[in-house]
Amino acid sequence: MQKQREIDFGKRSGLKVHPVSIGAMRFPENVDESVALIRQAIDSGMIYIDTSRGYIDSETKLAKALKNGYREKVILSTKWCPWNLKVEADDDTSAECTYKRINESLKRLEVDQLDFYQLWSINNNELWVQATRKGGMLDGIIRAKKEGLVRHIGFTTHDDPTNLNKCIDEADWCEAILFTYNMLNRTYEDSIAKAHEKGIATIVMNPISGGVFAQDSPPLNNAIKNAIGSADLVETAHRWLKTNKNIDTIICGISKPSDITSTLANYNKPDFSSDEMKRLNAEFEKVSNKNSGCCVDCKYCMPCPKNIYIPGFMQAAYFSEFLKVDGKPRNIYNWQLSPNNTERSADPSECIECGRCEQRCTQKIKIIETLKTLKRKFG
Repeated sequence: MQKQREIDFGKRSGLKVHPVSIGAMRFPENVDESVALIRQAIDSGMIYIDTSRGYIDSETKLAKALKNGYREKVILSTKWCPWNLKVEADDDTSAECTYKRINESLKRLEVDQLDFYQLWSINNNELWVQATRKGGMLDGIIRAKKEGLVRHIGFTTHDDPTNLNKCIDEADWCEAILFTYNMLNRTYEDSIAKAHEKGIATIVMNPISGGVFAQDSPPLNNAIKNAIGSADLVETAHRWLKTNKNIDTIICGISKPSDITSTLANYNKPDFSSDEMKRLNAEFEKVSNKNSGCCVDCKYCMPCPKNIYIPGFMQAAYFSEFLKVDGKPRNIYNWQLSPNNTERSADPSECIECGRCEQRCTQKIKIIETLKTLKRKFG
């Protein structure tokens, strides 16, 4: 297969990257399979690797895969934060704690230096302030950089675009940002363009919407048929991203060889024309949660007297009841109830059917019945 030409990984870093990169969250359980898969991806040109201390044993599997000359071929990035993963009970946002976690990742990966270390999940202004304050996490990474343990610094985010754009303006130290972006979620379109213009490397996660485009969704299939006459959702999603020149690389979560070969094959196909992009954007806007009568996360339904986090469950309902897919909504449903979720919800079965949420809902969603439906399907 013809390799894609490497492109600038942002102007600030001075690095080159392949348009498709390695996501380390979903490696096979078997170590030998993982090593072979990682090396297949690298040999195919996928040289940026996005991992995390929080991705189970991905760092230790990468340690084995990057031996025998493979370390020198890649741009290796990892990340950590105390609000996603407490390695020790007293973990905090201090420079000292972050510096300690960096050194632990170096040992787990069995390398002397990281190409990137990222502030993980900067999802609101409070976390930004904690991470970038004097003596905070960023200072720990800067110390590691001065000592030659880290070459470049970035962050990952799910923040509000307005807050995020302020961060982009402030962060003269930032050389890469990881965003969620796909045909169903264009929230960060302007932020990606802004970062690219400033020379910050732009990395996209969830390119196929957490696996949604790999499932058989009648509304989504109809959307692309109406736009371009194609019925392959995954190919369309990849080519749509490839056409956007503000994106440097996408993260491809690899768990089997076909994840690599199919994604690279799609990236070897032509860009969409401007007219095709307009038609695709128009059709996918029609099936967005805003225009389909689904939850728009306005949170007017809150607070719930039983502490049920209604917007989270309504997001699951959008994917399950409107788009007719099950993998992603099940994950969203489970996350609402997870002890790792800082906004952990009460179970939908706690609903007392007071009706306050339905009275306030701007989309007129039948929330009570929807919670019952989700409970039956995923509870």
